[in-house]
Amino acid sequence: MDKAKVIDHIVNWLKDYATNAGVNGFVVGVSGGIDSGLTSTLCAKTGLPTLCLEMPIHQHPSHVSRAQEHIAQLKECFPNVSDERVDLTPVFETFKKQVPVAEESDKLFLSLANTRARFRMSTLYYFAGLHGMLVAGTGNKVEDFGVGFYTKYGDGGVDLSPIADLMKSEVYALAAEVGVPMSIQNAAPTDGLFGDSRSDEDQIGATYDELEWAMVQKDAGKSPDDFEGRDKVVYKIYLRLNRANQHKMNPIPVCKIPFELK
Repeated sequence: MDKAKVIDHIVNWLKDYATNAGVNGFVVGVSGGIDSGLTSTLCAKTGLPTLCLEMPIHQHPSHVSRAQEHIAQLKECFPNVSDERVDLTPVFETFKKQVPVAEESDKLFLSLANTRARFRMSTLYYFAGLHGMLVAGTGNKVEDFGVGFYTKYGDGGVDLSPIADLMKSEVYALAAEVGVPMSIQNAAPTDGLFGDSRSDEDQIGATYDELEWAMVQKDAGKSPDDFEGRDKVVYKIYLRLNRANQHKMNPIPVCKIPFELK
């Protein structure tokens, strides 16, 4: 991969899209992770106004410190970067008091985690509407089109996706090239939706390197029976998540009414 040329390509794509859409710039949710670190930097490099938005909800302190370090670095390097911090913790806690009490379970914890992501999406669009900006997505290719590791209408609710054709390894390579802080480059990937330090690997059961490998095998038409040991385990994880999350990756089904019934 020619990193410099790929960076220029994405930056020019972002700039052209915003110009053709007649908008002022971009708003990006900055979490302290590698994907939002790269996305916000690429948006900043367009020279267009770029609003970095922090939206903590019972956030782990390490996530907060990394996000703040990154935003401070961007503001120092790019005069077109601004930031806002919206603490959504009180909103989240009020929501929990208004919905029916449910028995503690994995389903409850996952529903609440996804609720966090959807509150953040609404907040991003509030600022986007206020400033005439586009919401830039931070999903990479493995998350968006491989295992569907994102929240539908949460972090999946965006206007454009500048890094969604990049594998996670390529995201790391470009993040290093553009100077994303080492604290972010070295941190274990996490969605930050549970208020603790659990990583994406903890939740998925496989690393992004393993998932990239599995994505290639699926494209090649391989079967789980073609592998043994850890490879077989990883491939089965990938296939299970890929199947289960097709509803995120495919267009919303529309019930077509036969002409003779209208």
